[in-house]
Amino acid sequence: MTDNEISRHIVDCAIEVHRTLGGPGLLESVYEEALAWELRQRGLNAQSQIQVPVSYKGNKLAAPLRLDLLVNGRGVVEVKSTIDYNPIFEAQALTYLRLLDLKLALVVNFGEQYVRNGIHRVVHGL
Repeated sequence: MTDNEISRHIVDCAIEVHRTLGGPGLLESVYEEALAWELRQRGLNAQSQIQVPVSYKGNKLAAPLRLDLLVNGRGVVEVKSTIDYNPIFEAQALTYLRLLDLKLALVVNFGEQYVRNGIHRVVHGL
């Protein structure tokens, strides 16, 4: 499955989750769990809360980052639920891509009235 196909599934699942849960207003953890479940129902491997090690000058730091979802080992999903979207969310997703040497991330903000308006694609090395 290509990165674009994974991306399409993530978008479709995010729309389904947002619609089924009644739109914005819930915690990020609720949307994350529902999105992971929906992705798995469609046959994708969705792993939640993946630890991403960070090193500084060759030394592994004690506090790893936590990635919301990793889909099929290739697609990063950063789940948000806010009315005040901040471009720093995309920078965070790009950091995950760099650390994991991956190419595609989606920041999905379930805080939007229409979730399709809250989906931001982030790429690294394309």
